[in-house]
Amino acid sequence: MFIVVKKKSIILVFCVVTLILALTGTGIALTKTGAFALQKKYAVVIDAGHGGADGGVTGKNGTKESDLNLIVARLLEKKLSDGGFRTIMTRKDENGLYGDSLDKFKARDFAERKRIIQESAPDAVISIHANKFPQSPSRRGAQVFFNPASEEGKKLANSLQDRLNRLNEKYVGKTFMPLKGEYFMLNCTEKPSVIVECGFLSNEEDEKLLQTPEYREELAEAIALGLSDYYK
Repeated sequence: MFIVVKKKSIILVFCVVTLILALTGTGIALTKTGAFALQKKYAVVIDAGHGGADGGVTGKNGTKESDLNLIVARLLEKKLSDGGFRTIMTRKDENGLYGDSLDKFKARDFAERKRIIQESAPDAVISIHANKFPQSPSRRGAQVFFNPASEEGKKLANSLQDRLNRLNEKYVGKTFMPLKGEYFMLNCTEKPSVIVECGFLSNEEDEKLLQTPEYREELAEAIALGLSDYYK
């Protein structure tokens, strides 16, 4: 049996469905990263580690962690914003968050990051860093850390690590598990929080990769896709 439906009726139904999805925030859109992201405005704090007087670790060829963290964080912010997420950056430039005085600047920097996170009331926190382990210069690859007390943090870490492992397989030849970590940035909110170590600046091959715009784009893309996977 064939049912005849007028064209105007089809258009009307389509408009009604689209309006309902928009109002309920459950629509799905194709992001510029190629990931499907829910159109609910999930809020994500992107934390570029270090900054200002605190440059973090430095590679053999002079790559400064604080600069690298900010570059990757900005790339990630753009991808997530394009994908429908509401993004909040703790650090937007090369400066730290401790103000003008260097007295106990690390503690004040951490306190400001925590304030931003708590006032933003995010759905997730992603802190961007780079690793260094001079005792074993062969160690390399991107790895995610999570708060062992947070089951959702572990789930988020697994989603991000799964995507980053595709890069690890491509460039390092092996994959890694996300690791538990007792770090300040993982304890600023009860919402899932992770630290992404983009690679080892103590490894010359990792440092060379991290210096290239192409690889930094791949890193940001992997993190964005991992976050989208988590919210599917």
